[in-house]
Amino acid sequence: MSFCYSASSSLTATNATNAARDKANSQKLFPFMTTRNSVTHHHRKNESVLRTNHGQRKRAILQASSNNNNSSNNNNGFSLSKLTSVLRKKTEQDFLRVQNGTKKTREKLSLMDEILGLWRLDDLDDLLDDLEDTLISVDFGPKTAETALNEIRERVSLGKIKTGKDCKRALKEIIVKILIEEGGDPTKMVVSNDEKIPTCVLIIGVNGGGKTTTIGKLSNWYKNAGAKVMMVPGDTFRAAAAEQLQTWADRTGAIMSKSPPNTKPGAVSYKAVDEAIAMGDIDVILADTSGRLHTNLDLMDELVGVKNAIKKREPSMPHEVLLVLDGTTGLNMLNQAREFGKQLGVTGIILTKLDGTARGGAVISVVDDMKIPVKFVGVGESMEDLQVFEPKSFVDALFPDDDE
Repeated sequence: MSFCYSASSSLTATNATNAARDKANSQKLFPFMTTRNSVTHHHRKNESVLRTNHGQRKRAILQASSNNNNSSNNNNGFSLSKLTSVLRKKTEQDFLRVQNGTKKTREKLSLMDEILGLWRLDDLDDLLDDLEDTLISVDFGPKTAETALNEIRERVSLGKIKTGKDCKRALKEIIVKILIEEGGDPTKMVVSNDEKIPTCVLIIGVNGGGKTTTIGKLSNWYKNAGAKVMMVPGDTFRAAAAEQLQTWADRTGAIMSKSPPNTKPGAVSYKAVDEAIAMGDIDVILADTSGRLHTNLDLMDELVGVKNAIKKREPSMPHEVLLVLDGTTGLNMLNQAREFGKQLGVTGIILTKLDGTARGGAVISVVDDMKIPVKFVGVGESMEDLQVFEPKSFVDALFPDDDE
């Protein structure tokens, strides 16, 4: 018994000594290794530090997020200056879209280069008559073409135009001048001056002009300017119009106003304005309407009633009345524009489907006749193909320089 105890004690002591020696040697050979207890303690300590740091970081992130949100509300939300900045921002891709969208018109105008290549002062009258015919062929309109050519004749008489290239350069300057002086700045969109009142844009036009699609694309522009958009399904006649508008709302992050079935167009718009004001966070209301011929007096009266219903709910509305015109109709759109303008006080024009026509000169005729700006032009099917109308780039696309 005594022997067993002593042996056991001796063995235990020996093992302890060996373990201590092994530990010491191990730490000398592998100083980065530690015991399990040490690892656990170290791990828990690190966990504590990490939790503390994570908590500090989280609080800092939340604070920064709060600051950013406040900053966004104060400085980066929807505003006239931000909308103007977005509308004026043009990229190389945007210029290419306009250039591609005016291809058919440009090809027809290429005859002008052949005419100007035969430039001789002896045959000036015949040459300018041919040039005028070329402009009219792409729906510049007799009045606009005559205005431009009279200016050309005057510059020739003053010795400012001596070659065909001079004539082309002068013609481009004259057309840009018409678009800017008669139409004004297309990027100047009217917005509400009252923070509690949303900006209301009423979209009107004839059947098949592309109003609903244009509203969807407009929503994308306003969204890029930081606006929260509400769409109003005011086209109560066309089947599936509301569903089409809902699809665009989903694509652009807009919301749809609540529209009870079998509601008259004026009531739909009135209730939408009321809803938007009550919500308090809507920046822009895009109100769709049913397409109608400008010659149908009853339907035109109904459209006037829609505008009046909006104005009855909020006297400052609508802030913009944009007329959507189908570019493929060419000069036929002028009568539409005149009648809609007379009845509803159109503030701007959106010209769609220019990519499908060789009648792009109608853009200049509409501005020259109506004295209101073309705000946007549609040059394709994609959302980005609704382009802000920029006079100089548009004219450059129609009349490219010889070296382009």
